[in-house]
Amino acid sequence: MLDVSALPKVSRSLLRDEAYERIRHAIIDGSLPPGTPLRDADLAEQLGLSRAPVRQALLRLAEDRLVVSKPQSYTRVAEFDAGDVRDAVRLVRALHELVVREARLGTEQIAEMREANDRFRSAVAEGDVGKAIEADDEVHDIPVRACGNRAVAATLDRYTPLLRRLEYARFSSLPAHRSVARHEELIAALESGDEKTAAQLTSTIWTDLEALLEDA
Repeated sequence: MLDVSALPKVSRSLLRDEAYERIRHAIIDGSLPPGTPLRDADLAEQLGLSRAPVRQALLRLAEDRLVVSKPQSYTRVAEFDAGDVRDAVRLVRALHELVVREARLGTEQIAEMREANDRFRSAVAEGDVGKAIEADDEVHDIPVRACGNRAVAATLDRYTPLLRRLEYARFSSLPAHRSVARHEELIAALESGDEKTAAQLTSTIWTDLEALLEDA
């Protein structure tokens, strides 16, 4: 008989995190549109989890301003809020500027950024919104990981989804082709160790996004 006594049990925190990630992604990509009612029993059944980790995930998503809830009344996907988006993009811009000033990227990491930008270019050409945003995230995540500042990484993980959510909804109106060239310039600046230019390009990338999202 197989002895499984040595296998660790799946912790409740892991279940909560799994529920959080899956519900958050569905909100970001629009599978759960703004205003959608969120019933913990229905979500738990869909995810194959108990209701406890789902409830915990919904509380966390409310803190992220992706979910709104009124006790004993409703829990639903938050509507888009221009103020939240404006605040988030300005914070995200400032943190990415800090990242590119402090990160020291090696040859392998520069190559990874170029590969991610190639995937971004292909996804944009194909009109694949999900793959484009995933690749765009990777381009910017590589310097974040290289920087090694966990507080910055955690803050970006919390606030970037507010922007990505609106990008999914408005992707067809965004000049994504221009972002490919911006990425190439940013990568070249990071490769040459030009922190000032890298920070200026990063500011431009996120400032352009702020203007476009506000127009949308």
